[in-house]
Amino acid sequence: MKITKIETHVCHARMRNWIFVKVLTNQDGLFGWGEATLEWHTRAVVGAIEDLAQLVVGEDPTRPEHLWQMMFRQHFWHGGGIVRATAIAGIDIALWDILGKVAGLPCSKLFGGPVRDYVRTYCHLGGGKMEDFYETAVDEARRFGDLARQAVADGFTAFKSMAVPPTMPIEGLKPIKAAEAAVKAMRDAVGESIDIMVDCHARPSPAMGLKFAKALEPYGLYFFEEPCWPESIDGLAAINAAVTTPIATGERGTNIAYFRDLFNARGCEICQLDLTHCGGFTEARRIAALAEAHRIALAPHNPQGPVSTAASLEFGFSQPSYIICETVHADVPWRQDVVQEGFTVEKQGRIVRPNTKPGLGITINEAEVKKHPFQQEVLQRVFYKDGSVGDW
Repeated sequence: MKITKIETHVCHARMRNWIFVKVLTNQDGLFGWGEATLEWHTRAVVGAIEDLAQLVVGEDPTRPEHLWQMMFRQHFWHGGGIVRATAIAGIDIALWDILGKVAGLPCSKLFGGPVRDYVRTYCHLGGGKMEDFYETAVDEARRFGDLARQAVADGFTAFKSMAVPPTMPIEGLKPIKAAEAAVKAMRDAVGESIDIMVDCHARPSPAMGLKFAKALEPYGLYFFEEPCWPESIDGLAAINAAVTTPIATGERGTNIAYFRDLFNARGCEICQLDLTHCGGFTEARRIAALAEAHRIALAPHNPQGPVSTAASLEFGFSQPSYIICETVHADVPWRQDVVQEGFTVEKQGRIVRPNTKPGLGITINEAEVKKHPFQQEVLQRVFYKDGSVGDW
């Protein structure tokens, strides 16, 4: 069996262009799907996949570890940068999809078999709609409460918000109080039985991240995400040590060396590796083993397209330390038209029952994808009041 071609199918989903990767073989009807979505870098990732195709076309697709080593280590530059790591991930996920189809097993069974009966999921406020999640101002506390009630009405027992505003390296009480009011509104709206997460989007400095973390601690957050830049491992560790709220990070990690340093510093309690950015299943399984050794939980980053979601769920069914899966369901109204999924979602509680089909268990509707060709993603920029550049 040989790989004959690698295709990219780009689907514009407003804030992101989903990059679906199709690996074809010389066996009729045997191919695999992966995803390599990287917002604002679509053309770069598509080009990187074309470059990597030179290494793997003609090779045996049932050797994903061997091919991963080729893609990561050859062509001189190692594959740890975000663009190439994402391109590798898209191909790697598709290779495992093929392997599952050859074996007649879901990917989770290739990784040792299911360790749980279902995977719990959480949503973004607004279901992933860009305006609700990313553009609701933190000083609109009542709006946060309304969106929280809607998430619970949609069946979710957990949801995530961006209730921390961009701040300069040091600011006073105003942004802290605004964040506290937004989180209080959500807690008052849904009570104590619903889990609330707050995503800082790595906007604060370590000093400001610590201020936010301490101010929000009384509200019993399920986790507090990216309270400072991911490069500031010492800052993450200091925040994690100073509060009882579990700190979550890792979505911007692209290789196991980063996670080694993060875990050794105890920079988090929850690892948010992203299967589409950290090198796919092959590298993610190594990172998960490292997390297990440190007793760090897994809650992968997954705001991308439906192939990423299928991959994140297959991973979740096979990993003991996996606690919850991030999902978006209302980013674009035609999301479910693009994909047929092998797993089932129970609306009450939004828990996912296992996929029983081979590989990822998905079918991509290529005709529907073509209805949404590439467009430049919606630009997101942040500037502080004095005109200096902030973090989105």
